Amino acid sequence: MKYNDTNKPLVCMQTQSKCYKGTKKMKVLGILWHSTGCNNPNIKRYVQPSDNAPDKDAMLKLIGKNTAHNDWNHTAVYAGLNAWIGKLADGTVSTVQSMPWDFSPWGCGGGKRGSCNNGWIQFEICEDGLTDPVYFNKVYQEACELTAYLCKLYNLNPNGKVRFGGVDVPVILCHADSYALGLGSGHADVLHWFPKFGKNMNTVRADVAALMEGSFMYKGVDYTPVFDPKYYADKYDDLKAAFGYNSHALFNHFTTYGMKEHRQGNAEFDPVRYRQVETDVADVYGDDWQGYYYHYVTTGRQEIAEGRRAPF
Repeated sequence: MKYNDTNKPLVCMQTQSKCYKGTKKMKVLGILWHSTGCNNPNIKRYVQPSDNAPDKDAMLKLIGKNTAHNDWNHTAVYAGLNAWIGKLADGTVSTVQSMPWDFSPWGCGGGKRGSCNNGWIQFEICEDGLTDPVYFNKVYQEACELTAYLCKLYNLNPNGKVRFGGVDVPVILCHADSYALGLGSGHADVLHWFPKFGKNMNTVRADVAALMEGSFMYKGVDYTPVFDPKYYADKYDDLKAAFGYNSHALFNHFTTYGMKEHRQGNAEFDPVRYRQVETDVADVYGDDWQGYYYHYVTTGRQEIAEGRRAPF
């Protein structure tokens, strides 16, 4: 997972907004996904630091300055979300938290059974022209990473449901789902966009669950001990440029090319060093670099832990 207790999402609290000033705390029941409905992938369009924020200059440099002053950090805007996903000033895709997670958002409106504003953390994904698979994959993965983090934080089951407003409501849903359940206003997001790239809220729940499980299986073998997607992306600029932090795309590269190229998948396991030190393993695998990863995760790691093999 990208986010954890020591690596949290960026924070730029919208303390001047009508929602921040007027909302209340809630018991967190789930996470609701939105997308903005207009072609502007830049977070700065919606998020700006407050005038008295101590880190105002730093945040403007990071997010970018909205010179039109039509962001949502104003009392004139009767809406508010807990976070936004889109491009920072340098073009990288990231999350920016804009309200505390347990502040009730003004995001999905309401319906005949009530509103998911009363229990669901909500974030917006900044849309582009809805035709770019590279941008979509980056924001989709970022949204899954954020959702997995929040599910861990609040002990939520990504495939679970909550009885609310007289109906069973998915822990993870989108604005269109809330409308269909009578718990939101009539919007289509994110289902007008995601199916174009083979995704829907069922794939979201599955992908979030997979991130939370944290295992990376290949041909029946768990390669988690030698693979961390964030480390892999950060270590190799070509991969980060191509895949961002898309853990599935990164792991596919790792199993298809990375091991053959003896790339290092995490901080724990250096295949070159392992080959140099564990000469008996080198005698078996020679130039078959995939074999060193396989040996370590299936045998070597346990042998080292038990003192039957020297650490490398």
